[in-house]
Amino acid sequence: MESLLTLEESQRQILDRVEPLEAEEILVSASAGRVTAEDVRARVDLPPFPSSAMDGFAVRSADTPGTLPVVFRIAAGRPAERALAPGESMGIATGGVVPEGADAVVPIEHVVDLDNKVEIARSAEPGASVRPRGGDVAAGDVVVPAGTRITATQVGALAAAGVDYVRCARAPRVAIVSTGTELVPPGVPLGPGQVYEANGVMLAAALAAAGAQTSEPVPVADDAAAHRSALERGLEADVLVTSGGVSVGPHDLVRAIERELGVEEVFWRVAIKPGKPVAFGVRGRTLVFGLPGNPVSALVGCELFVKPALRALQGIVDPLPRFEPGRLAAPLRRNDARDELVRARTRLDEDGVVLEPLSGQESHMIAAAAAADALVHVPRGEGELAAGATVRWLRLGVAG
Repeated sequence: MESLLTLEESQRQILDRVEPLEAEEILVSASAGRVTAEDVRARVDLPPFPSSAMDGFAVRSADTPGTLPVVFRIAAGRPAERALAPGESMGIATGGVVPEGADAVVPIEHVVDLDNKVEIARSAEPGASVRPRGGDVAAGDVVVPAGTRITATQVGALAAAGVDYVRCARAPRVAIVSTGTELVPPGVPLGPGQVYEANGVMLAAALAAAGAQTSEPVPVADDAAAHRSALERGLEADVLVTSGGVSVGPHDLVRAIERELGVEEVFWRVAIKPGKPVAFGVRGRTLVFGLPGNPVSALVGCELFVKPALRALQGIVDPLPRFEPGRLAAPLRRNDARDELVRARTRLDEDGVVLEPLSGQESHMIAAAAAADALVHVPRGEGELAAGATVRWLRLGVAG
């Protein structure tokens, strides 16, 4: 039996050769999807002052219940002109500054507002409906730790905490080369033996969602000179990804020409299905991935190998794919030599996620794969996984 690297061994060899990219400062407003290069800390307490959680009346709790004069009405952004004296109340809007002397806010629906006085029927607890200064985060506290891909929620949190710029890893530059004389762009009438080029645009979309800055995919014919020119340009990027041309046929030129161009091949072929003839190498700091030409094999290789490398380049703390637990809806036969990644559709029942394997698992069937939102990991071994068995699965189409 041929000896192939396991999935885990190949992923480790890739990550061992990743050198994280340098950092740059970018506006918080433009930071969504980028990865923090250092802990990002709050510039101010949040909230920066004691604020009201409700529309109501600021009071001293010791003065409740009772009827109190309304001596001022506080709008958001316009603090009271003086402290609250004993026996007084102040109207206050949500988000308004709770005046000095007040220790509670009584919601407007719990009082009778008589223009210049307010009747409060119940006692207010100290601290009721008051957001304390720094109750969300204190100045100097970490809002977003290093190695985190920034989400829209975190953009809002950073802005609220007074952060205007963040240091993030530079977006990796990725060159994509699709090989094959038979490839033509969509929209062009197909000639004899031709197929539409899909791998390049598929990979570009997947890698852009992982934070990469991708160039226009380059299709090249099965010609040594065309390969050499395209690969030489691609090696100027941080990552070069090719599809097709990495097997042992007479037109599989990629690996040989990459060697001529100074690429050190780290491994070729991994014990997975689909996608066994995947190659990985390096030239200087450039990572070089050779994915198979079958579209589903290219997709699987992208998820298992290229995306983790991109995450590591950007400083993500745990760059490997995030597999989740679920249950099989139907049995799956195991492969005694290779781990398999089976396309499936997810659904929820009362016990969690159920995975329904799709028909049409051949590696060329990209249209059938379009219905899948999951890759089910079937570990190599004998026998089968029964319906209802717990398995690990990977979400498809997820950013990052």
